Parts: sequence; C-alpha cells; structure tokens
Amino acid sequence: MKILLHTCCGVCAAHCVDLLLSEGHEVALFYSNANIYPHEEFLRRLEGVETLAAHYKVPLIVDAPDHADWRERAVRGFETEPERGARCPRCFRYSLSRTADAARERGFDGFTTSLTVSRYKPSKIIFEVGKSIDAERFLEMDFKKKDGFKRTMEISAALGIYRQCYCGCEFSLAAAKEKLKGREA
Repeated sequence: MKILLHTCCGVCAAHCVDLLLSEGHEVALFYSNANIYPHEEFLRRLEGVETLAAHYKVPLIVDAPDHADWRERAVRGFETEPERGARCPRCFRYSLSRTADAARERGFDGFTTSLTVSRYKPSKIIFEVGKSIDAERFLEMDFKKKDGFKRTMEISAALGIYRQCYCGCEFSLAAAKEKLKGREA
C-alpha cells in the first residue's frame, strides 16, 4: 500500500516510518505543520525530518507553511483554550485535511499521521478527525502501541534528531514555558 505519512517532526515519525516500511508499505513523508512557531522552529524540525527521509530513503514532501491561514482557520476563537483543549482537534483537522488532499492529488492509497505515537496526543480524537476527512483513505494507526513511543525515542536519538519540548504552536510553547517555570519555583 502506498501511504502518505503526515509527519509532525522527525522524532515522532521515526518509529512510524520504520514500522510502515517493515509492514511492506511504500511510504512518503508529508511535513505539513503550519502550526509550528516560530518559523525557525519549523526549519529546525524540518532538518530532523530530512535526516529521517535520507536514512530510510523515502520521499519527503514539504507543505509550505502558512501560519496566518492556520491561525485564521484552525485557531480563531480558540486562542484561550488550554493545551490539549478544544483548539487541538481543530489543529489536527487542519493538518490532516492538507494531508488527505495531498494523498488524493498524488495517488496515494492511504494516509495516516505520526501524531499518534505521542503519549500526549489522544489517538481516539485523531482517528475521529481523520475518518471524518476521508474515511476511505485514512488509516487508524496507533503508533504508540507496543512501545512505539520508546522505539521512536531510540531511533531518533541514534540518528541525532533534535527533540523539541513543545507541540509546536505559540500556545503550546507558552504552556511549556509555564510548566518549566513551575518546576523552577
């Protein structure tokens, strides 16, 4: 099966691409992350995805980020939501919609996302969003199962891929900074 893997970062995608390839799938990475802030962070994470693509010899498609569009379509009216609140499924929808469109346009059989490898992301909600976008093509793959999170940390560490300390948007960055402040107090 030819699968387009929405890739949030190189760390999270490491186990996902490894597993998909081991199952015999043809995989391409789709780095679509208009939510990532600031742009320098987007570029830093892209370097990790490029490292991963080169290591596994898989194609990488980079979706040009439009942070202003993401803020308008996914965030507007939800700016004050807490991290992991109602804003997050809207963000998932934004990225997965772009992935679904790219999968259709480029002739992929299916698409899925590396988001589910994170122990901080609710796979059930991600599955609901993905299925509501394209029930035929979306693959429900909970990559955190069978030590997926542990495995992705091992692979990405071995490849020297940068590991970030927040999900990506300015709201999750602010939440991470607050959490860090609390630990220092």
